[in-house]
Amino acid sequence: MTRLILATRNTGKITELRAILAEAGLAHELVGADAYPDIPDVKETGVTFAENALLKAHALARATGLPAVADDSGLCVDVLGGAPGIFSARWAGRHGDDRANLELLLAQLSDIADEHRAAHFACAAALALPDGTERVVEGRLPGTLRRAPAGTGGFGYDPILQPDGETRTCAELTPDEKNAISHRGRAFRALAEVVHDLLG
Repeated sequence: MTRLILATRNTGKITELRAILAEAGLAHELVGADAYPDIPDVKETGVTFAENALLKAHALARATGLPAVADDSGLCVDVLGGAPGIFSARWAGRHGDDRANLELLLAQLSDIADEHRAAHFACAAALALPDGTERVVEGRLPGTLRRAPAGTGGFGYDPILQPDGETRTCAELTPDEKNAISHRGRAFRALAEVVHDLLG
């Protein structure tokens, strides 16, 4: 059984990928970055989700000698040319201030008609091996942006993205409902196939 390291300290993300690997019949052991506390966090200096995911995966693979998985994700708004994109977590200027990010985005879109409020969550998931081999896959969750937040689940921009075919926002879905359609879930399920191909 191969040990895989996931570039996150988010236990929810680790649990999600463990479940997806298990569903795919893969018995690899998955641990988070907390298992290697001496490894410094990697600066996300890429200009795409894929570049950031690869930066993190390669850094972990080099530091641990293990296959490493990393992801990067965000919200892409059509009328803003794909922004906030890689700046989603710091759109309002301070990293991780979900409320400020959401309020700024809604203010920027306040004059935009409902038919022009298309957006999608995007996620790039990368696998890097110690020998430099790399693979990247992507997942998307298309939808429309609401004018006001709804729901208490999820995080980030979940309260304003209503997935296509849904009447609720991502924040109003149950965790299982969200994981079944989420951009990260789709990317991780595609990555499970890559893990199978490269690691068996």
